[in-house]
Parts: sequence; structure tokens; C-alpha cells
Amino acid sequence: MGKRSKEIIERAMDEGRMNLLEPEAKAICMDYGIPTPEFYVATKKDDAVEAAEKFGYPVVLKIVSPDILHKTEAGGVMVGLNNTEEVKSAYDRIIKNARKYKSDADIKGILVQKMAPQGTEVIVGGLKDPQFGQTLMFGLGGVFVEILKDVTFRVAPIDEFEAKTMISEIKSYPILKGYRGKPPVDETAIVKILLAASNLLMDLPANSSIGERAWLTQGSCWRRFEP
Repeated sequence: MGKRSKEIIERAMDEGRMNLLEPEAKAICMDYGIPTPEFYVATKKDDAVEAAEKFGYPVVLKIVSPDILHKTEAGGVMVGLNNTEEVKSAYDRIIKNARKYKSDADIKGILVQKMAPQGTEVIVGGLKDPQFGQTLMFGLGGVFVEILKDVTFRVAPIDEFEAKTMISEIKSYPILKGYRGKPPVDETAIVKILLAASNLLMDLPANSSIGERAWLTQGSCWRRFEP
């Protein structure tokens, strides 16, 4: 594990936090070569606008707070922002919503990032199972994982062959190959994410878990500690 990633995890543990902040999780993803959209954490409205102009529209704004884990539920996520005025308005609304959701929330800032393109969502997760050790999970996102439970597992670390097998053995694999005129996804990118997630999982402290959602070669990652 690299120095930056180690420092991030140690700081969170020292502060008694069970979850990483999204910017921290993204930084760790970057260290492990997991595709992550460029982002900036703004503490002023004008800084958010400047970041949006730099990344190019449309952008997404998200609350960054250790006290607000469910950002969408708190009204802390605004997507599809297409100009300066929309960014300014969204910034104010997110702060207002966060205060309404939890008046004493420790707000670290507002994360700004370019909105990911439309694509097929995949999910990668992992945990340290008491019986099997480091276990990696893969499947499609949304209803495929939440309702149909169409996922597959492997004991980490995995190699390229195992990563490819994980991808091909889910029931919804034909969706990844392309359907109804939609192009196939970049399976090579998914393989790289699985291998990187496997390496990350092997380096984590005991009783830890990871989760990652990715759209084609655009990815985002969250990471949490279990008590």
C-alpha cells in the first residue's frame, strides 16, 4: 500500500471514523490504478464554479461530510449541472439540505466532478470473510445486484483469467456483450478494475470492506471500515 493510501486509512482510524470520505476513497482508488474521474473539493461557491469550468459541463456536486453517509437521501447530490448559475444554485441547495438533514453536520466541502457518460453500470465489492479470507464480488449494478443478486465471488488475490471468468459467468453477461443495438462494454477495463480491487483488498486492515461502481472506464469508489 502506498504512503498516501496508508496515511488516509490511518487518519480515519485515528479519528474513529468507520467510513472514508469520498475524496479519500477516490484518492486510494487512484493509487491502485482504478479509473476515477478528476474531482475537486470546494469550500467556496466561486471555487466550485471554477472547478466546473475547468472540468467542463455537465458536472455533479456532492456533499462531503463524515456525518452524512447517505448523500442522496440528505439531498446532498445534484447532477446534470450545465452552467455557472446552476452550479451556484446547486451549491447553496446542497448546503441548505445538509443543514436541514443534520444541523450539526461537519461539512468539509462540496465535491465537484465531471458527470460520467451514460453506460452499463458494474459493481465490484470485497470483504475479509472470517472463513474464506479476502473475498471479491462482481456483478452489474442497479436491480441486477439489489434485487436479482446476480453476482459472482472469488477468493482474492485473483489473476487475469479469474477476472475474465468472473465477468463471463454472471447471468446478465449478454448485456455486457451488447444488446438491442448498444455497443459492448470494454471488458479489458473491467478486468483491470477487478485486478486493482483485488490488490486493494489484500492490503486493507482486518475487518474491512470495499465497494466500487464503474461505468465503462469511468469509475468511482467508496471504502468503509467495519467495527
